Amino acid sequence: MGPCRRLSPATCWAGSQPAGAVSEIIEIGLTVIDLDAGKRLARHRILVRPVRSTVSEFCTELTSLTQQEVDQGISFTEACRLLATEHCAGTRPWVSWGDYDRHQFTRQCRATRTPYPFGRHHTNAKAVFTEAYELRKRPGMAQALEVAGLRLEGRHHRGEDDAWNIAALVLHLSERGAWRAALEHPA
Repeated sequence: MGPCRRLSPATCWAGSQPAGAVSEIIEIGLTVIDLDAGKRLARHRILVRPVRSTVSEFCTELTSLTQQEVDQGISFTEACRLLATEHCAGTRPWVSWGDYDRHQFTRQCRATRTPYPFGRHHTNAKAVFTEAYELRKRPGMAQALEVAGLRLEGRHHRGEDDAWNIAALVLHLSERGAWRAALEHPA
């Protein structure tokens, strides 16, 4: 078993970010998969309360998350502790669509002096998908679902739903034999 997690929403703006504001994680989505069984086992959502920025109107339009909703979340440090203790994120391999999530976690952990919750084994599912389908350009998650003949479940740009959909893509790649090959011979 291994988690397929996707950060997805972070505070964002239609134009340039406001002075003093920093893009911060506001939701963490996590889906646990069993590659051998070819199943998605569980899905989780952690709302995270930003401290150096607010949820813009653009961010709400994109994600449907509001400032009022994320104000009910937990601190980023607490969210990382939950990932480490309840979800064993440090010992399980983890996946994201692209490298944004990994970089955002690294930056935010450094800025908040929070221990990084994940282990070293990260796989960029977008890169694996692009190689498996011999595409010239790396597709977004929604486009990859179309290419794979899968439907988008839930709302795009919501952490929990994105993690669920990325897990479906990982299982699809596994069925094609591309996932384990990518793990055995990382780029």
